[in-house]
Amino acid sequence: MLDLLIVLLFVLYGLASGLRSRSKASESLQEYFLAGRTIKGWRAGFSMAATQFAADTPLLVTGLVATAGVFALWRLWIYGLAFLLMAFVFAIGWRRAGVLTDAEFTRVRYSGKGVTPLRLLKAVYYGTVINCVVLAMVLVAAIRIAEVFLPWHLWLPAGLYDPIVAFVTSTGMQLGESITGLEPQVLTANNLISILLILAFTAMYSITGGLRAVIDTDVVQFSLAMVGTLAYAWFVVDAAGGLGGLTERVVELYGMEQATKMLSFSPPSNAGEALLPFLVIIGLQWFFQMNSDGTGYLAQRSMACTTDRQARIACVVFAWLQILLRSLFWLAIAIGLLVLYPFTPADMGSDGFTAGREALFVQGIEDLLPPGFSGLMLVGLLAALASTVDTHLNWGASYWSNDVYGGVVAPHLLKRKPKDRELVIVARLSNVLILVIAMIIMANLGSIQTAWFISLLFGAGMGSVLVLRWLWERINLYSELTAMGVSLITAPILLYYLGTDPEQEWIRLGIMALVTTTAAILVTFITPETDDAVLKRFYQRVRPLGRWPRAAALCGVSSATAMRALGKQLWAVAITGASLFALLVGVGRLLFPPPQGGAVISWICIVVGLVLVPFWLKILLSKEQDLAPEDEPMLLAEEEQQAGRA
Repeated sequence: MLDLLIVLLFVLYGLASGLRSRSKASESLQEYFLAGRTIKGWRAGFSMAATQFAADTPLLVTGLVATAGVFALWRLWIYGLAFLLMAFVFAIGWRRAGVLTDAEFTRVRYSGKGVTPLRLLKAVYYGTVINCVVLAMVLVAAIRIAEVFLPWHLWLPAGLYDPIVAFVTSTGMQLGESITGLEPQVLTANNLISILLILAFTAMYSITGGLRAVIDTDVVQFSLAMVGTLAYAWFVVDAAGGLGGLTERVVELYGMEQATKMLSFSPPSNAGEALLPFLVIIGLQWFFQMNSDGTGYLAQRSMACTTDRQARIACVVFAWLQILLRSLFWLAIAIGLLVLYPFTPADMGSDGFTAGREALFVQGIEDLLPPGFSGLMLVGLLAALASTVDTHLNWGASYWSNDVYGGVVAPHLLKRKPKDRELVIVARLSNVLILVIAMIIMANLGSIQTAWFISLLFGAGMGSVLVLRWLWERINLYSELTAMGVSLITAPILLYYLGTDPEQEWIRLGIMALVTTTAAILVTFITPETDDAVLKRFYQRVRPLGRWPRAAALCGVSSATAMRALGKQLWAVAITGASLFALLVGVGRLLFPPPQGGAVISWICIVVGLVLVPFWLKILLSKEQDLAPEDEPMLLAEEEQQAGRA
């Protein structure tokens, strides 16, 4: 009863947030998708972290530690570099661009007849294809949570439940594979009820209140999720015999060699030829990805912030919550579950091993947590699920309303300018379409890891161009079209010939990154440059970093200024990243020491991480970054032009 009361209070809070924001969100797309640009940096950072928390990510971490050890988590931690690059290089640009979506950004950045087709293609590709795949991954995790905690066949009367089972049987629908021994029809019926109720709850406040409601609930959701995760970690470690002897118990169960591999933050000494492929993967995936410049909900949160500095703060807060705090909690759980639910080498070669280890994260909650705490953790997982779903609904709907309908259908087909409230209605209706597509994809997914590998592959071809368009003026719309087109062609070919075998992933990612980037750069040099007028307007509005000699000349400022500013921001990324990763490794090794490692390295890492904090914190909070050195002459030029027109 206590568990259900906690869940009910969480549901009521979410619905109330949507109702509070409904009136304001209905005024315009700016209010609906960017909350009127009124969000403080720390709240935006919490919202980013809540979305990235996701119900599927702790399951993924549990599976990775069991199959490949702690070192494999660098595949997730390396994204900290992308988050910090977003903070110090791209966040301000997104905010200054004055757009609602990445698709609309093409109109501000490029010129030519292909701008509208590119905008439409990106809106459909990001807003529907990629967005729905990510949602489907989250829903796969949701059905594993639902199977354990929501046994509808025991709760509902036969008159209500039997027709649902009959519908499932007649359609042949199957949602997931049971981890508790339920019949397939019962499992699917239970999961169908759970998914529809969870999505209905999330959609009600997300569709109603827009980004304001999403961020209001995200802050609470992330806080609940972290408190619940901390409690879960405490009970797991306690059941495993305490933190002090955790390493020894892993050694007893799996042997010294396997335990060293499982608990090492650095490459195992016996990694051999497997090390190079892994280093290639983590070296590529953080940069060659579809969100390398923050494209998506990270950019959306940055654009919703009140000032440039708040946008920077948002991304740095997000990086530290995501990489350090959250990871330490999940590590305790994943390593504790290795002790409480041991396995043999023979088990690792069986079908469904990865999915089974992922599901243990949920099973452990049922087995180990007492009433009240299990309800708190259930709310934490539901909050993680809801925060991811609400963000992807809101973000996906922004493409359909702002770019598909507002940017193409209304002006080009209906030959009129759409009204603000009309666009908001389209945004709310498009949420339903996104949910239906995501559920169809979910029904055909197995392991979360496999889906994650495939999504990384499709995004690997886009990353370099997405970054370069902010740093190099020569990138044009044909560069992006080429990168996207080659990715869509190359990825299925690689999957057909190389499959989804994890051992072949480094080859797949390497080929994809090389082929698409080479093609995009070659096309860049043989296609027309962006028009002077568009380039000048973009430079004046955004004041981008990097190599912009022609744009700087058009604005009458020094081209060297943008390059020097880029150097300063990359230095900020470097020292913040060094501080973050040093503390992660230092604290992590101190809490979960490898079998043959000493504490000296751990303390050195902690000291280095703490010493660097004042240096990057000063850069982060500095007002000097809010305006670039050449802003004053450009602003004066704009004022003179306005005076002349007057």
